[in-house]
Amino acid sequence: MADGLLLRPEAEARREDWEAGGFALYVHWPFCQAKCPYCDFNSHVARSIDQTRWARAYEAEIARAAREVPGRVLRSIFLGGGTPSLMEPETVEAVIGAARAAWGFANDIEITMEANPTSVETERFRGYRAAGVNRLSLGVQALNDADLRRLGRLHSTEEAVAAFGIARETFERVSLDLIYARQGQTPEAWEAELAEALRLVDGTGAGHLSLYQLTIEEGTAFGDRFAAGKLRDLPDEDRAADLWDVTQRLTDAAGLPAYEVSNHAAEGQESRHNLVYWQGGDWVGVGPGAHGRLTLGGVRTGVETERAPGRWLQRVEEDGSGESGREALSEVEAAEERLMMGLRLREGVEMGRLGALDGLGIPAEELAGMGLVAVEDGRLRTTAAGRPVLNAVLRELLA
Repeated sequence: MADGLLLRPEAEARREDWEAGGFALYVHWPFCQAKCPYCDFNSHVARSIDQTRWARAYEAEIARAAREVPGRVLRSIFLGGGTPSLMEPETVEAVIGAARAAWGFANDIEITMEANPTSVETERFRGYRAAGVNRLSLGVQALNDADLRRLGRLHSTEEAVAAFGIARETFERVSLDLIYARQGQTPEAWEAELAEALRLVDGTGAGHLSLYQLTIEEGTAFGDRFAAGKLRDLPDEDRAADLWDVTQRLTDAAGLPAYEVSNHAAEGQESRHNLVYWQGGDWVGVGPGAHGRLTLGGVRTGVETERAPGRWLQRVEEDGSGESGREALSEVEAAEERLMMGLRLREGVEMGRLGALDGLGIPAEELAGMGLVAVEDGRLRTTAAGRPVLNAVLRELLA
């Protein structure tokens, strides 16, 4: 993808720079109550789950990872899925305890759990807080019941508002997730809905919103309907741009500007875990389908795990590892990844960390002339005009 880019001698010294982003642990819980029609994550519906058995498997995988990368300090833990709030609090406590035994914790470690606002999950919030979770990412997705049903969600707007209130009382930090650019959604309707979300979040220092435009992925129920011509009235390019503009205008005015393409926060409330990804840190991925990035012997290495829950569990118990493969990234591949992740951030990426891609000057200058990127103080970043067309900007930079 980057043939012909100049490899510079100093690139060798830059390979082990993961500490600029920090070190994190991602734990994937693969089970859900129901599969949402838009979801392409590795999630499965199961009748029964032996939580003790799963807790032991997570503990074993964390301990194995610690033997390979000992002595590090965890900046964050993220429990994702699937629906991690279907885990018993005892399972969560076991995972956090295993991580604490494996590595040191940063003084301000962020421990996030994804949750849905159903009454069943809300009842467990206090148990998760006691287990060590200090940040909740609440998957509200919509604030009107008709669209919640269309999205396959199991909660109502009333339940979502109640769950958010309980979450704010229980956890130090809470993030609220919404999906927009939905079927038939007008800029006026989205403005009213986002305004309601901002009233909930309040913008008083505890605020974080993850606002994602609906994407239609192959292999999902929505993808099948779209291919059959049955998913109608999705926003065209112009309406999607209008919805984006509404999002930026309202969140800026509320004091929750976009620090990343789809994430908005009051100052100091940014997701520390996702910043590890976007700033090119290292992370261990544990659980079915989890991915990791580790710098091993100076080489950036991608780590994959078995996707099928049953097979992952079996591999951990019988083979001592749930991994399914590893790939050492070349200097160019690692630099490309750093560029793609770093440009998602409003602050951009340090040019000095691009190693093999330091020869980007000419395309960057061309895009700067178009007002899509800026190079300032040794950093390359997208502008307000460039962020909504980030994929096109990256295609040009990596051509």
